Amino acid sequence: MESDVLENYRKAGMILAKVCQEARSKVDVDVPLIEVAEFVEGSIRKEGAEPAFPCNISRDRMAAHYTPGPKDESTFGESMTKLDIGVHVDGYIADAAITVDLSGHPELVEASQAALDAAIELVTPGANTADIGVAIERAITGYGFKPVANLTGHGLERYSAHAGPIIPNKVLDRGTTLKEGDVIAIEPFATNGSGRISEASQTEIFGFSGHRPVRSPQARELSKEIQEKYKTLPFARRWLVGERIDYALSQLLRAGIIHSYPVLWEVEGALVSQAEHTVIVRENGGEVTTRLQGSI
Repeated sequence: MESDVLENYRKAGMILAKVCQEARSKVDVDVPLIEVAEFVEGSIRKEGAEPAFPCNISRDRMAAHYTPGPKDESTFGESMTKLDIGVHVDGYIADAAITVDLSGHPELVEASQAALDAAIELVTPGANTADIGVAIERAITGYGFKPVANLTGHGLERYSAHAGPIIPNKVLDRGTTLKEGDVIAIEPFATNGSGRISEASQTEIFGFSGHRPVRSPQARELSKEIQEKYKTLPFARRWLVGERIDYALSQLLRAGIIHSYPVLWEVEGALVSQAEHTVIVRENGGEVTTRLQGSI
């Protein structure tokens, strides 16, 4: 990995760690969700970087992909809240998540964190992702919970928040061999439910798929804006301004120019916790970029 690329990954990680720590203290009962989301995204920009994706604020049974809409008035309750944050510097991404528990289920939070710690210990060139999946599942089941089997960690590439390799959260027969220079996001999810998630109908996050013809002038203009501002990274509906945005979005979706990221939730309605760090595979092990210096 070239030195300037490595420094961009490290810078993105340091910014994320700082913003995440500050955001943790802002999650509390009766605080508006949009206030926290805008704080996170605004803080990233003040640090000289950009969000790699909208701040995800997923509560209770929601595992991922919830971000407030433009007129969202919802507030935090006594919920299990996952903050999933992404930062990029010139397209080089840091991705991390924490669970802020206002629901009174600390062991479920500890289970996903213990799984993350166990997984990071195994990161080194030549390690197999299947072994990481074994470590994650054993850690979570050791607490009496289940890993969310159909959610995985993933690789990170320039302007791609979901690349290979897949990092499983359960035991698999085979995996992928990690090599030096790989950048991966390890993100165990633990649940006191079924261990499966499905798609909800709600969507506030979208991403660019590719160029296709579309008749609507508003849709063409919006497509150009999305490509210039976000490239292939996810964006939020509330980030878009102008007339007839919802109509233009619907036209882009219909044409296959953009795709949606539906909210993902636990099929039985049970609680879900999450922990995540970005790790660069280095010669002597894994370098965690999203951990504040001096923290564990």
